Amino acid sequence: MTKRHGYALLAALAAVVVVISTAIYLGVGGSGGESLNQATARKPRSAAPASAGTWVGTWATSPASAEPNTPNGYAGMSIRNVIHTSVGGNGARIELSNLYGNQPLTITHASIAVATAPSDPTAAAGSMRRLTFGGDTGVTIPVGESVTSDPARLDVPPAADLLVTTYSPTPSGPVTYHPHARQTSFLARGDRAEDTAGTAYTEQTPSWRYLTAVDVLTTEARGSVVLLGDSITDGITSTAGGNRRFPDFLAERLRSEPGAPRYGVLNQGISGNRVLSDGRRFPPDNPSALNRLTRDVLSASGVRAVVVELGVNDILRTPHVTDPRQITDGLRSLVRQAHARGLRVTGGTLMPFGGHRGFTSQLNAVREQVNAEIRAGQVFDEVVDFDQALRDPVDPQRLDPRYDSGDHLHPSDEGYRAMAAALNLSHLRGSAPARL
Repeated sequence: MTKRHGYALLAALAAVVVVISTAIYLGVGGSGGESLNQATARKPRSAAPASAGTWVGTWATSPASAEPNTPNGYAGMSIRNVIHTSVGGNGARIELSNLYGNQPLTITHASIAVATAPSDPTAAAGSMRRLTFGGDTGVTIPVGESVTSDPARLDVPPAADLLVTTYSPTPSGPVTYHPHARQTSFLARGDRAEDTAGTAYTEQTPSWRYLTAVDVLTTEARGSVVLLGDSITDGITSTAGGNRRFPDFLAERLRSEPGAPRYGVLNQGISGNRVLSDGRRFPPDNPSALNRLTRDVLSASGVRAVVVELGVNDILRTPHVTDPRQITDGLRSLVRQAHARGLRVTGGTLMPFGGHRGFTSQLNAVREQVNAEIRAGQVFDEVVDFDQALRDPVDPQRLDPRYDSGDHLHPSDEGYRAMAAALNLSHLRGSAPARL
């Protein structure tokens, strides 16, 4: 072989490598979009390759229970969940859960798209992507398990609504859902998973079904912060569709404030949640924070910090926990488990509930003793004093009227904003856990 022929052969081999590498890294657009893992040279993209960036959670919700009266699931219907991102990226993947099902859940068609407008089931032009699972267009999720889709090439904006649609043709048993979404999602009859128009989605719903997480591939966010809480974190009294929960206001701060850590924000609040006690059935409805910590916090994509807002339901709900040490011991157990993963935990004091129908002086005394232990620095790595930030300065056993939703327990939109404002963002940077 001459030297000239040798150089030509090397050049040809290099060209082949470039073509193969491009095919591996680039996704495709359009309604039949393959995942980032699938090789294709048919529609090359100029976006960064899949190897650039980090997978970070942009949204999450905790599966709370089996939806009542759904023995056949939603066979023959498309479920279009509307969710709101905290950070953006150039790729996306989703998690679907069949935790509370009693038979395998078969999804034959799933898609993701950017909504054309807030709380609208119509997809923005050019954003619809079909999702795959291990390279297949459908997936069967065993009882009690979850599955993550393949990555899909999609420009995901921060602070935007996404449409995540699933279609199941067959009965699936009880539906795993999160009931208090404070967000309108949609249902349509038939397989409408890749409909870009929202006209078929005539049924509205206040719940999220099957969908439990959305991750983005990003070069901007460094990780995610998980908020573990009850109805106050869930945002049960926030304006529906307004994205005015406490975690939403925190996400706004993290996106906009100079020097703030660039984190996705994952809302793992469940209304009625407690530190110590599970709900009924198996797997338990509304599992305790101790029970769900690994599932909802430690397994989150890119988790770098944890904020805990819990304890008031242990006091208020029956059976009442009247020994504050039981609550603080439970909170310390959460912290120890997070420390084992190298995570620092910021914990909130318990806000006042004077005027609420469950208020008694005895129960309030338990709350104050829990708060005293938290403020003493013997429970969490860092403390955010929600009690001090939101209580009425004239009557400290009550919420400030400016921050009270009206039920004297849950904050208003402005109260949720005040909670986010009370957090010291430097506490979320994920340095070494404290010695408690």
